[in-house]
Parts: sequence; C-alpha cells; structure tokens
Amino acid sequence: MTYRRLLGTLAYSRTSASRRSSRIVALGLLLSTLCLGRTAAADGSASPEEKKHEKPYALIFGTVWGPDNHPVYAIKVKIRRATDKRARWELYSDHHGEFALRVPEGPGDYLVWADLKSYKPPNGKQLQAGSEVKVRIDNVERADIGLHLK
Repeated sequence: MTYRRLLGTLAYSRTSASRRSSRIVALGLLLSTLCLGRTAAADGSASPEEKKHEKPYALIFGTVWGPDNHPVYAIKVKIRRATDKRARWELYSDHHGEFALRVPEGPGDYLVWADLKSYKPPNGKQLQAGSEVKVRIDNVERADIGLHLK
C-alpha cells in the first residue's frame, strides 16, 4: 500500500502486484549494470578521456626502519628538492612503516629524512634520526628507499 498526500488529507491507493514486480525487476537491472560498470573500471580499462587528464609522475616509495630492524609507524617524513632549503612535502609512515609520494616526472634530486621532533614512542625509548637519503629521479619511475633510525 502506498500513501500520497492530497490537499492536506491522506489518500490511500493500492499498487498492483504486477506494477510492483516490474519496479523490482527494473531496480535489479539498474543495480546489475552499475556493478558491471564498476568492475570494468576496476580492471584498469580507463577511458581515453580519463587517461588524457592524468599527468605522468615519478614515485618516491620508502620504509622507515627502527633500530631493531622493524618498521616504525607514525614517523613524520620530510622531502625536499636538493636545490630547496625547506621541506616541500611532509607525510607520515603508515602501519607498515611505508610512505609514498608522487613527484613531477623528469630529472631531479630529492632529499628525504625522518623528523622526530614531535614523535613520542609508545615504549618511552627515544629514537634518533639517521642521515638524509638522496634520491635521483630521471624520468617516470619508482625509487625505493629505506630510512633507518638509531
């Protein structure tokens, strides 16, 4: 039974079973086409228009390692170009100690280091940052690095 409001009073009308079943079938078809569209897009078959707007990039990927050679979570990582004086990018290591940053394609040198000024370790043991890591990017590529803490 469906309800409609007509001029301040409620009017009741019965929807026929055939009309209800046709609505259910139409809804099912709509959902199935949406699901098929999502799986096609998840396969990586992006349309040429989507690929046109995606800019090429290089990737700096790294892992922060503790003194016991286990990955460390929630460490602030700073990245800057070798020609700059200040850090341009700041990000945090995830639960696997990993971080990733897209940088513009083309030749460039980058410096990556861990910033432990505001880090409070859960076990109370203080960590010290290791040395900066220099990363050379030549083109569209992925550079894997490791930051080791003391």
